[in-house]
Amino acid sequence: MASKNSSGKAQVGNHPIATFLSTAFFLIICVLIAFPLLAGLLASFRPGRELVQNGLAINFDFSTMTLDNYKYLFGIAGGNSSVDSAKYFMWYKNSLILTILTVVLTLLVCYFIAYGLTMYKFKLRGILFFLVIATMCVPFEILMLPLYQEVTALGIINTRAGVILPGLCAASTIFFFRQYMQSLPKELLDAARIDGCTEYGISVRIMMPITKPAFASMAILCAMGSWNNMLWPMLVFRDTNKFTLQIGLNTLLTPYGNNYDLLIAGSMFGIIPILLIYLIFQKYLIDGMTAGAVKG
Repeated sequence: MASKNSSGKAQVGNHPIATFLSTAFFLIICVLIAFPLLAGLLASFRPGRELVQNGLAINFDFSTMTLDNYKYLFGIAGGNSSVDSAKYFMWYKNSLILTILTVVLTLLVCYFIAYGLTMYKFKLRGILFFLVIATMCVPFEILMLPLYQEVTALGIINTRAGVILPGLCAASTIFFFRQYMQSLPKELLDAARIDGCTEYGISVRIMMPITKPAFASMAILCAMGSWNNMLWPMLVFRDTNKFTLQIGLNTLLTPYGNNYDLLIAGSMFGIIPILLIYLIFQKYLIDGMTAGAVKG
């Protein structure tokens, strides 16, 4: 139903049926998203053989629930759990280090590239940006072989540099930073130059703090991509002591036996870093995602 506010403009009210339908729709989406998480959480408190027999299911049967899987994960249980637990936390540490390095370096490199493409006018700027966007259309599976040959030729195979360097110039991150910076007033640069600030000082001391929402949004997405990445690190790393968590958990699935007790508990425990990153940066996420959507 339409009504008029104090300025005389028509204002559309919320229709009860539309509100109910939208609420029901998003409730269904939330249930679909939460189902595998809840099923995995419940499975982590049950013996691994139940997962083989019954699969993932939301069944609150407290008689079968136990903390043995997490005792096994932390090396509290008996048997060979201490060996598996040591491997697990070694993989966990490797993933944390790789994710932190990837996020920090990717954000810095992509920020300065986007800053140059946005704040400065020079020849071939449009072509360079088009080439950056064009790389988003190329599937990674096509780039795997040439990237692997390049990493091997540089002698950085089986190193963290071999995993991080090929993905530093992420086209989607550059595009996001550029779209965000286009909504910022360019007068700030002129004012800073008049005050005697250097070009480097403008980009770091003035523009970088303003783009904090963009950094937070991209930090979440880059961290998720790096933490969940398995294909490329699996191609680069050859030493089991350098495996990431995803590669290590995959080694638990073998034709000779599957360690589901450690696999399920370890998978659920592996969600914690991404969850913490989201909780820390979530207040900036919406601001960063909606920046530049409205101009004027």
